[in-house]
Amino acid sequence: MTKAVDMQNISKRFPLVLANDRVNFELNWGEVHALIGENGAGKSTLMKILYGLQAPDEGKLAIDGAEVSFRSPKDAIKLGIGMVHQHFMLVEPLSVAENMVLGSEPMKGVALDYGKARSRTAELIKQFGFDISPDTKIEDLPVGLQQQVEILKTLYRGVKILIMDEPTAVLTPQETRGLFKFIRDFAAKGNAVVFISHKLDEVMEICDRMSVMRDGQMIGTVNREDTNQRQLANMMVGREVILRVDKELAQPKGVQIKIDDLVVMHPAKQKPVVNHVSFEVRAGEIVGIAGIEGNGQTELVECIAGLRKADGGTIYLEGRDVTKESARVRREEGLSHIPEDRYERGLVETFTASMNAVLGDQYRAPYAVGLGFLDEQKIESHAKALIKDYDVRPSATNVLAGSYSGGNAQKLIVARELERKPDVLIAAQPTRGVDIGAIEFIHKQIVKARDMGLAVLLVSADLNEVMSLSDRILVLFEGQIMGELSQEAATAEKLGLLMAGSKLSEAA
Repeated sequence: MTKAVDMQNISKRFPLVLANDRVNFELNWGEVHALIGENGAGKSTLMKILYGLQAPDEGKLAIDGAEVSFRSPKDAIKLGIGMVHQHFMLVEPLSVAENMVLGSEPMKGVALDYGKARSRTAELIKQFGFDISPDTKIEDLPVGLQQQVEILKTLYRGVKILIMDEPTAVLTPQETRGLFKFIRDFAAKGNAVVFISHKLDEVMEICDRMSVMRDGQMIGTVNREDTNQRQLANMMVGREVILRVDKELAQPKGVQIKIDDLVVMHPAKQKPVVNHVSFEVRAGEIVGIAGIEGNGQTELVECIAGLRKADGGTIYLEGRDVTKESARVRREEGLSHIPEDRYERGLVETFTASMNAVLGDQYRAPYAVGLGFLDEQKIESHAKALIKDYDVRPSATNVLAGSYSGGNAQKLIVARELERKPDVLIAAQPTRGVDIGAIEFIHKQIVKARDMGLAVLLVSADLNEVMSLSDRILVLFEGQIMGELSQEAATAEKLGLLMAGSKLSEAA
């Protein structure tokens, strides 16, 4: 039987980077095949070549036994290849049906034949058991259903080979199960799926085979029954990796940060995005906030950190009301913040590692001397120590922050925020887009901070991260806290229900 995809000796070069180095990749009809590896391993480049977004410098590509050369995604779509991107490409004011036919609209004269578009959409929705209406606007759909629309767009174009890039990143556990059912049914009909993910538990659950890339090369392909999560992680990183977070029971002490009836209003709409939220974090514990992205987490964190004003309620830091204080004052009072966007809030890309290592404290001793001058020697030695202790690579202090990989950029931020010796740490999406090796390192640092007596507020869209790191877990839905669970009582099922808007009594 011919292979769905046969990529042989694929190479792709960019300035200073060999993204794909003679890579071989095969996909069989009827299978779900994982493509895994650290960031920068070459996965995205390989799939962009398969989808026609980029052309290889060397190598051959065959689809269903026939050698092909793509000039654009249109060529790939014509041969039944579709891609569901991690960041959805939908037009929010348009309906499901209008989005589905965008670029391939059925016409009645010079106008869109909406009736035909709607009936074709309804037919596909019924065929694949999705739970959406053709007439609903995208802006009114939760992210899990928006993903269904992305999938429908590819099905409408007759896709037989489906590439899915981090498809569960924005889904609840219940929505993930629904997606997996679709994937299994789709493959069982003789189609083929490439599943790109960092979540090894999901890879082991849904995929028949796994191909691992590292540093632009294909390390190997293994069958599900012949491997496990640890072996896959070791193949990805090239060394032994500890997948679970190893920590003792928390020994919490006094309250370090208290949020009382906090309200933050939407900047354009007359509705709260943080809706009368109250909780506290004690010294020596990690309190996790779980939830699907877009439910008020960003606004909550920025309000606590002093980057956004509160429209109601009070923020207490070590018993002091800091609600109206600036971000600078809160840092001086002992608050450190690992922001969710490392380049928007965490680093200045055009500054060196040395300058980024003191960002936020550059005006204070020992880095500043009289009349606002900087003590460059002290800054340099401080940066050297951080880079060494936190294994930031490359190790030179004159590297511009914009040239770091995601993992190393994040390690520099974690190093800076922890080595300030704070009392409170807010860690927002601390391992987003970070390699598995760097995740292991950052998790250890967060637990170490807790054990040193810090009050840690962890906000993450990664449910596994929240469940493994947190001592207590709060769930945020549409700006409200739906309930609190201890680490022992928390399950993916319970948290998923809360994330979807159920009350704790319903999730119990």
